[in-house]
Amino acid sequence: MNIYSNVVSCKLIEKGIINIDPQIMLQILLVDDENDALEALEWKLKNYIENVEVSTCNSPIKAIDIINEEKPDVVFLDIQMPEMDGFTMIEKLDNRDFNLIFTTAHDEFALKAIKVSAIDYLLKPVDKDELLEAMDKIQKSKKGDLLENKLQLLLNNLNDNNDKINISADGKVYLLEKDDVVMLKSDKSYTTIFLKSEQQILVSKTLKEVEKKFLFPEFFRVHNSYLVNLNHVKEYLKGLGGELIMTNGLTASISRNRKAELFKRLYLD
Repeated sequence: MNIYSNVVSCKLIEKGIINIDPQIMLQILLVDDENDALEALEWKLKNYIENVEVSTCNSPIKAIDIINEEKPDVVFLDIQMPEMDGFTMIEKLDNRDFNLIFTTAHDEFALKAIKVSAIDYLLKPVDKDELLEAMDKIQKSKKGDLLENKLQLLLNNLNDNNDKINISADGKVYLLEKDDVVMLKSDKSYTTIFLKSEQQILVSKTLKEVEKKFLFPEFFRVHNSYLVNLNHVKEYLKGLGGELIMTNGLTASISRNRKAELFKRLYLD
């Protein structure tokens, strides 16, 4: 039995004026408790986007099953819903391999957290041009591109109590303050965490694994081997990629392909 038969609103739309790759039929799910909002966004997609199939769902609880079982390519998710909010819903998902766009009428704090997490959002009522821009980004991106990390960063930013970072090493669990961590350095299967107290913690995991604990705006992966706390950057040395001098005197190399984003984060010219 198709799970969509349990959904109050479930419709298909196909034609428009923006042409998604004709070889791919994009599966889109709209989740919002307000039927008027669902219908308005559905109409815009129907009139402005080609090669898409869109389903609508007015229950976040039912949407969890739909996303886990049907695996849509794109989910438009309302933030404020009576059964559960959009953030709680994504925490409960098993499948996170999709492109996510939040929709909301307000909630300034949430919008700041979403923006820092590099997840797209649209204010309701959804503007045509902003919708087209969001869909254009999706067309150019990979399905679910780094969504797991973006969602974790988002949840970290939304959680006021999540100030400490827990790290298991040396038979202990270290509870670290974010500001105490200067940088992390990779050494094959190991990662060294450098603290401003000059203490070092050696973790028997790759930097890629440890990085998931540091999904906060202060931390940025400047190189395959270095993750730095931007609040502890003291100097930038020019060069092919360049280097950062940290407050503890250590240096971190910068990859050329991460230099532009680093400059934005540090407000450098």
